[in-house]
Amino acid sequence: MMAISTMTSNPLKTWLAARAATDDAALLKLRDRAEAWLQESALPTTRDEEWRFTDLSAIAKLDFAAPAVLTAPEVESLCTEAELRLTFANGRYCEARSSFDKLPSKTYVGVWSQASQEIRDRVSAFVAQHTNVNKPFAALNAASVEDFAIVWLGAGAIVETPISLLNVAAAAGDAIVNTRVVVVAEANSSATIVEEFVSEGPGTSGNCLSNAAIDLHLADNAEVNHLTVQREVSTTTHIHHIDATQSRDSRYASHIVTLGAGLSRQEIEVVQTGAGTATTLNGLSAIGDKQLADTHTVVSLQHPHSTIDQLCKNIVGDRARAVFDGRIVVAQKAQQTRADQLNRNLLTSPKARVNTKPQLEIVADDVKCSHGATVSQLEADELFYLQSRGLDRSLSTKLLIDAFAAEILEALPVASVGEAIAAMTASANLKS
Repeated sequence: MMAISTMTSNPLKTWLAARAATDDAALLKLRDRAEAWLQESALPTTRDEEWRFTDLSAIAKLDFAAPAVLTAPEVESLCTEAELRLTFANGRYCEARSSFDKLPSKTYVGVWSQASQEIRDRVSAFVAQHTNVNKPFAALNAASVEDFAIVWLGAGAIVETPISLLNVAAAAGDAIVNTRVVVVAEANSSATIVEEFVSEGPGTSGNCLSNAAIDLHLADNAEVNHLTVQREVSTTTHIHHIDATQSRDSRYASHIVTLGAGLSRQEIEVVQTGAGTATTLNGLSAIGDKQLADTHTVVSLQHPHSTIDQLCKNIVGDRARAVFDGRIVVAQKAQQTRADQLNRNLLTSPKARVNTKPQLEIVADDVKCSHGATVSQLEADELFYLQSRGLDRSLSTKLLIDAFAAEILEALPVASVGEAIAAMTASANLKS
């Protein structure tokens, strides 16, 4: 459990002043509950064990305000195949850039404020069902919500093309952007969801706190493939919370690609609540300059015949730092389960750093579990081999980086997104 920091003032509560007012009874209930969580939270510092490698002191000094209204963001999604798309500009729903003309039956993709009473009734029980105690930024998000995206898949609903959730931020000053998504996949349903976080234009000024949360609830035999791509500008601090609950025989796969933001943190918690459950967590960070990419995950296996496959790769250049802290908990009842966890890191600069902490906590005795971590640099003999074939050092380095990232990119559920990201990782600021 994270230690609670003591501070003379709490920026988390101060930043609540940036939220918009609402008279929606359901949202007010969520806000009140979240504010109670905030009373138990403080802005984490490096004295808190789970944040000891991630220094937030720079943003603690900022007085974040509400972001300006951004009506028509000039940003294109990497997910070109999507027929269903929700666009949010500075945290607000942008209907002009959204599309849901081909909405399948027994499916709703939209926002809470425009949902029918039937959809609200189906979804309301899942809103903030996950506890945000000891998750201060998740609590801040819930306490600030003024609307949120909904992906509801009715029993047996199959969505063939990806569902795109595009989040665009453009901060003219120091602003906080809170975005929230609730996904409810009822029995035997399936879909692919693509979340993108991007800044509008390289000229974006000011500091932005991009504070996002997505809650996913998978019923029996439901399947959700979830792809997250973060490519915001360096003046952004990006915090992203993924909370997933999986019922019997459900399948959840998370693929996270981190390219942008000066400081980014992924907080992922998955709870398997039924037997025969399968979870996949894949991650790729490609960072340079002075970026910091932090990944914290907790997966709880509570029933037999379940699996978790986790692979996190980091490509770290220049003076950047990657952090991986992954914990898999196998309870006594989770017999005949399999858990595999691996963190692999490639340092392309002598000044790049990585802190890695894979963890397995096993109480059950009939399991197959493994975990590990590797940290390596570009191999001199591999570079020499490629250069001896007529390639210069820059192209040789690119090919080795591409090969390292390929295992993650080839597993992405949307091929075109993987191809676009491959080009971005190759051109990232990864000085060797």
